[in-house]
Amino acid sequence: MIYHLRQALLAMRGNFTATLATLVTMTLTLLMLGFVLLLTLNVNRTLRQLESQVEVAAFLTPQADTAGLLSQVRGLPQVREARLVSSAQVLNEMSQISPYTRDAVGLVGNPFPDTLRMKVSRVEDSRAVAAVVANLSGVDDVEYGAGYVDPTVKTLTAVRGTGYALVGLLLLGTLFNILNAVRVAMYARRDEISVMRLLGATRAFIRMPHVIEGLIVGVLAAALALALLTPAYLGLAGRVRELAPVFPVVTDLGTLLPVLGGVAALGILIGFLGSLFASRRYLRELE
Repeated sequence: MIYHLRQALLAMRGNFTATLATLVTMTLTLLMLGFVLLLTLNVNRTLRQLESQVEVAAFLTPQADTAGLLSQVRGLPQVREARLVSSAQVLNEMSQISPYTRDAVGLVGNPFPDTLRMKVSRVEDSRAVAAVVANLSGVDDVEYGAGYVDPTVKTLTAVRGTGYALVGLLLLGTLFNILNAVRVAMYARRDEISVMRLLGATRAFIRMPHVIEGLIVGVLAAALALALLTPAYLGLAGRVRELAPVFPVVTDLGTLLPVLGGVAALGILIGFLGSLFASRRYLRELE
């Protein structure tokens, strides 16, 4: 093992430019990956918070069968919770928000209708539920905050999808960089490899230094990425919480550690698999 480790370090020193390029590319890729994963984590938490707050409100006509409507909306698969709020309860809520409401009610009566309030399983279902409920008999109007919910959901979904696509491309590029770096290292040692093969060295023996080289690059890239990503994210999260406390930014270590650990493990895995695949393919080409 010491021989293989020494050969790996010699190969890295002999192909310093290729090794450095691979290390930088891997570090940047893992940084981007970690950033996107943390961004997605915060997007998912924001969506969950949005889901817990978004309500679809159906305003009923005076002749509406409230019990029947409540039963129908509870039967919708997208509806997680539904309740009937009487006009008196709505008036009480509005009076707490605006004390002058009761004075106006004394003059014109209670203008608020009975209302069905529904919470959906996913915020993306708000539009579909509102469309179905609006067509039910006894429903006068439906409100679910279309001007706020729809743009927010579209933006968050686009951010998450773009991030995943970007990470996929970067991972693919890093894998190719590792393949090239290992192939260059093996090509530089082609005479030595030929002698080893003539002497009966096994494939595993010849490949081992290059696999160790990939592992070393993967470990270094993962360590560098985490050393840069962790303080940068915590600093940015602190600023966001100061400037926009409404966003539920993730800062608890119990949630962050699995994500950061996954980034490190992925970096090491890419280094290992890339070097293993490249060395195996090069030896097959020689045969």
